[in-house]
Amino acid sequence: MSDAMAETTASNNLKMTLKYGDVTITLRPDLAPLAAERLRTLTAQGFYDGCKFFRVIAGFMAQTGDPTNTGTGGSQLPNLPAEFTQDASFLTGTVGMARTQDPNSANSQFFICFDPCSWLDGQYTIVGQVTAGMDAVQQIKKGSGSSGSVQDPDSIIKMVVA
Repeated sequence: MSDAMAETTASNNLKMTLKYGDVTITLRPDLAPLAAERLRTLTAQGFYDGCKFFRVIAGFMAQTGDPTNTGTGGSQLPNLPAEFTQDASFLTGTVGMARTQDPNSANSQFFICFDPCSWLDGQYTIVGQVTAGMDAVQQIKKGSGSSGSVQDPDSIIKMVVA
C-alpha cells in the first residue's frame, strides 16, 4: 500500500457532496472505532454515492446509507455491535448510526442531527460530527408524517475519504 493510500484509509474525515454544497464529517473512532471504520470502508468503496436521504424529519435528522432507499437495506458486511457512550451527546451535526430495535444492528445507515437530540444519548452510536457544511445539511429536503418519508428525496452525489 502506498503512503498516500495508507493516509487516505486512515483519515477520519469524510467529504460528502450534496447539491447544496460539500459537507465534512469528522469521524469519532475514540467513541466508536468499529462504526468509524465501517463508514470509512464503505465510503472508500463508493457505497454511499447516490444513496438517498429517504427519511428526513424537520427539527430532528436526515437518514441515508441504504442502497435500496427503503430503510431496510444495508451493506454486505455484518451488523455492528452497539458502541453507545456517555462521553458525548447528540448535538446539531452529530452523525449517528441508524439501527433497528436491536441495539446491535447498525450496518451502513447513518443519520445527521439537525438540532440537539439528547434523548438519543446512550441509545445510538455516535460515529462522527459535521465540522463544515452544516448549512448544506440543513437544506436537505424534508419528509412528511411521523415516518419522515421523503417524496423525490435528495441524494449524496459523492462521498469520499478526505
